[in-house]
Amino acid sequence: MASDPQSAANQRIVEDLVSRLRRRQLVGSRATALETLLVLRQVVSKTRFSNLDQLVNVIQSVGRRLVEAQPKEHSVGNTVRKVLHHIREEYHTASEQPIVESSFSIAKFVLQGQPRKQATIPRSETRVPLKENDSNDPDSFARVLKPVLMEAIQDVFDELETVYDNISKNAKDHIHSDEIILTLGMSRTVQSFLKSAAHYRNYTVIVAETAPSYGGREMAASLSSAGISTFLVPDSSIYALMSRVNKVILGAHAILANGGMFATSGSLLAATAARSYSTPVVVCAGQFKLTPLWNLYHEYGALDFGDPNAVLGFEEGDLVNKVDVVNPYYDYVRPELLDVFITNYGDHPPSSIYRLLKETYDDEDNEL
Repeated sequence: MASDPQSAANQRIVEDLVSRLRRRQLVGSRATALETLLVLRQVVSKTRFSNLDQLVNVIQSVGRRLVEAQPKEHSVGNTVRKVLHHIREEYHTASEQPIVESSFSIAKFVLQGQPRKQATIPRSETRVPLKENDSNDPDSFARVLKPVLMEAIQDVFDELETVYDNISKNAKDHIHSDEIILTLGMSRTVQSFLKSAAHYRNYTVIVAETAPSYGGREMAASLSSAGISTFLVPDSSIYALMSRVNKVILGAHAILANGGMFATSGSLLAATAARSYSTPVVVCAGQFKLTPLWNLYHEYGALDFGDPNAVLGFEEGDLVNKVDVVNPYYDYVRPELLDVFITNYGDHPPSSIYRLLKETYDDEDNEL
């Protein structure tokens, strides 16, 4: 970036988010996506550019910086890719059809028997063609395109703000009366989905507590307070209870290109147990979690680990020196263990994820 005041302001905003991502002060797919979008909106509004490539290069540069700060929060890169896709889309639309700019005048009018009022009346409309690298007016390209880009970014904001409601609106079609549902950990998306279904159906939820984070305890308390029949169980009982379960409903941290996913540790156990009993596994996740990447880590998990002391304390003595203790945040769940993804844009089998990625992002942004 250049060293003008606007670029310096952009740099400060980006570095602030980089710092929070590195320190894990900002965690969670939706939270990181929203913060990334706020930064990108600021960058687009402040950056000077006279052609599309300049803007794309700036966004890609910011995206790389954010992804490098915390590569395990996949929604950061996904948000950058989504914004780049919208930028190109709006540019091509504007190139084919010039943007309409209206000028307005303030007119006063009198209605019979009514007090004098003031109205805004369109005076004229001008179609402004996009012109890149205009030597006479270098800022004309940005001036014409920026309002359209800000609207497109606002659409992405609206999608993130309403993601829980849009996923939950068809919950009653997936959960039926008297079913027994198993879930685990704390997922805001799954929580909203189950609470929405409870308005129409009476059913029971079994929540695995998901040690050592014990997010399941928060989930169980929340569902119970909403009047849903809820049982909290230890993770070790998942397989024993699976024969009574009608459906497993999980959240996702990231949905990968092959239809697999990273999800809360314990999800692989639940999905594997469900497969042995032919119990359907449903995943509730916003489409912003779609990631054009493959699992390049371990076959059963991502390289993202918590404090091993939470699993096996250091005070265990000799035993600690004889074992390797790992505390992965996420499991990798293979696509063949999953039945359907319920997203804010409909239901999709794992086999259709690759097609969705092609529609959502541009190929050149797969590697930022």
